[in-house]
Amino acid sequence: MGADELILLQDPAFEGGDSHSTAYALAMAIKKVGQFDLIFCGRQAADWDAGQVGAGIAEILGIPSLTPAKKVDFAAGKVTTERVITDGYEVVESTAPMLISVSNELGEPRYPKLKGIMAAAKKQPVNWKASDIGADAAKCGSAGAKAKLTKIFQPVKEGKCEIISADTPEETGVALAVKLREARLI
Repeated sequence: MGADELILLQDPAFEGGDSHSTAYALAMAIKKVGQFDLIFCGRQAADWDAGQVGAGIAEILGIPSLTPAKKVDFAAGKVTTERVITDGYEVVESTAPMLISVSNELGEPRYPKLKGIMAAAKKQPVNWKASDIGADAAKCGSAGAKAKLTKIFQPVKEGKCEIISADTPEETGVALAVKLREARLI
């Protein structure tokens, strides 16, 4: 799809991290890569679902961040984005370098051409360990985690249903009103 290189951060030191230690490791890798205009991140991950890594990377690198973007235009060092808000979107302009977290509203990725697929099959990832990116092992993975997951669960929702019946619709309405008043809902 157009990537020139694949870099994989792979080291036991990165394991068991949280949003903060993940952002730290990625920011250190970005520093090693060097100069950039834009960094794109997903809106949130499927593990903690916190949506904090992108903003953490931007904070560590000292660059502006914008989340979530549904459209991005980049020209002459100027970035124009459409940022998703509750009742629509807002247009935000900034200068590069910056980090943008994108949402699924951005659209489907383009399908690569056969030539690109064949070229990608020949590319091998570059593997970096914590020491390769100059990362402090005490700030990576579980050692650098600021949050501790104590429990993960799906709340149980219990619903009660009481059928109110009477001889006529009017009597049923009165009985319903009495029950709602008793429950202090009306």
